[in-house]
Amino acid sequence: LKKGQEGVDVFDSIWNKVYDTENANQKEKFEADLKKEIKKLQRYRDQIKTWIQSSEIKDKKALMDARKQIEREMERFKVCEKETKTKAFSKEGLGQQPKTDPREKAKAETRDWLNSVVSDLENQIDNFEAELEGLSFKKGKQRPPRLVHLEKSITRHKAHIKKLESILRLLDNDELSPEQVNDVKDFLEDYVERNQ
Repeated sequence: LKKGQEGVDVFDSIWNKVYDTENANQKEKFEADLKKEIKKLQRYRDQIKTWIQSSEIKDKKALMDARKQIEREMERFKVCEKETKTKAFSKEGLGQQPKTDPREKAKAETRDWLNSVVSDLENQIDNFEAELEGLSFKKGKQRPPRLVHLEKSITRHKAHIKKLESILRLLDNDELSPEQVNDVKDFLEDYVERNQ
């Protein structure tokens, strides 16, 4: 409950920053932070829902309130996300988008795609780590297979993220072309979807 409340407070302060800043780049950064924070809150909500269903806990009022509070923040986030998408879309609709060089456009699309893969893998790592925290075993006993599997997955994900970040740098420095990066697109998407 304490973590949930802290998460809501952090979400609140980032929310204010999103709407207070005029700088488009900063706004984008804060929106990304907001997304990260809401993902965290959603995990807390899932945990709270599990506790609410548990018969061991008699007084569930505090849990119900915490769940409602997180769900309110989720609604607020939806509004923010919708506004962001609408603004970008309406600019395109009005034809205000500057004409970009096709090479730069391809590079930007590939960069966005690479960033989204990194973000997906980071979210999976967060989920693995959350699950790891819930796994316990006695010292000296054999480690549960699931625990070993999760640790291996985290290590492998981190190695892939490192590689992806160096690919991003090479792409930005024109040492790799978008076409070369796109050659591994199917493999990467398959890995993100099916690594478990």
